[in-house]
Amino acid sequence: MSEVARFVFTNANLLDGDGPARPGSTVTVAGDRIVSVHAAPAEPDPGDRMLDLGGRTLMPGMVSCHFHATYHQLGAKPAPFGLEEPPALQAVRAVRNLEGVLRAGFTSAVSAGAPFAIDPAMRRAIAEGAVAGPRFVPGSRDVSTTGHVNDSAPWYWELGARGALRICDGPDEFRRGVRAEIREGARIIKMFVTGGHGTVGPPERTEMSRAEMSAAIEAAHERGAMVRGHIANREAIAMALDCGIDVIDHGDGMDDECIARIVEARTAVAPSMFFPYRLWQSLGGGGLGFTESLKADLDAALAWLPRANEAGMRLVVGDDYGAVGFPHGIYGEELAFYVNVVGIPPLDVLRWATRHGAELMGRGDELGTVAPGKLADLLVVDGDPSVDIEVLADPARLVAVMKGGRFETGPWSGAD
Repeated sequence: MSEVARFVFTNANLLDGDGPARPGSTVTVAGDRIVSVHAAPAEPDPGDRMLDLGGRTLMPGMVSCHFHATYHQLGAKPAPFGLEEPPALQAVRAVRNLEGVLRAGFTSAVSAGAPFAIDPAMRRAIAEGAVAGPRFVPGSRDVSTTGHVNDSAPWYWELGARGALRICDGPDEFRRGVRAEIREGARIIKMFVTGGHGTVGPPERTEMSRAEMSAAIEAAHERGAMVRGHIANREAIAMALDCGIDVIDHGDGMDDECIARIVEARTAVAPSMFFPYRLWQSLGGGGLGFTESLKADLDAALAWLPRANEAGMRLVVGDDYGAVGFPHGIYGEELAFYVNVVGIPPLDVLRWATRHGAELMGRGDELGTVAPGKLADLLVVDGDPSVDIEVLADPARLVAVMKGGRFETGPWSGAD
């Protein structure tokens, strides 16, 4: 039996997912794992494949923790949510978007919801090697109550097709709904807890009761699945924390009491503020109630996000790519937004995109940092993102992507 070939990255500017850059580092990969990390050149073994990075950055593969694989110009068509296009077309688009996010340096992705069990099918196709894509945590339909913010177009109420929604009323229906989504392959359940944050529903309206939320989260946890919630007011944040939610999406309305509780609970938060920022820019400022609400959300986020980051909140990246005017493929620009507009230090945003994302997935022991024993999900970048975060938004600067010790892109992608 032949020995496993080893890749040895030399002369690397190492960003390990936690600390500052370490120039001149050497990282060795054997099979799908990192076997050694050295601060200086290391003696190679016979047969090692030496890859001199010439000072380029080597960093962990990133994690998009709010990803809608099927979204395409969502909101442009007045159709039932999730029924805008045939399921087969949505699945084809999901293939393209999952390959695209991998090529952008995100070797893992966590769904924020999709219709027709497309996400579980994508996860299986990736695992079988039928399509290229990241390590993928598949999501569910959006689970919420009758008449919630996405269940608001009366002309299709009687169609009976669920699309992207699973409507539940009462704790027992929430338990059944969550169990059904898990049966169909979801590993993270998406709940619409409030309106707000880019929706037409008011943020102060909570869409479900405490008993309904508690039943849903309990049912998911009993079967090994996580729960995330679209939440945009402080009272709903508090209720979700009481019930043991795993991921808070957006967190509009956050105050210092919420921040302290979230940090103590180690709950992940995906602020997803890049989309509202881009939408606000595209609408050209104020004058409409909707744009005024967007601006208020943005101003509030600019205040609470730096405080939350400083307090040690487990913040993660990912957004509503595929919504109207917000295409898939601009993932790196989100990181630059948090640095250049919100004022978060680049190293912290990189930590959101790597270590924090892996921890949200429950895989912090094998992903998210460059260390011996970790899975070899790595990104080679021409430039130093801890100095200039915008290099991650330039496809020409993403030299290579490795997932599980295999090059997915780059000059070495044909190597065994």
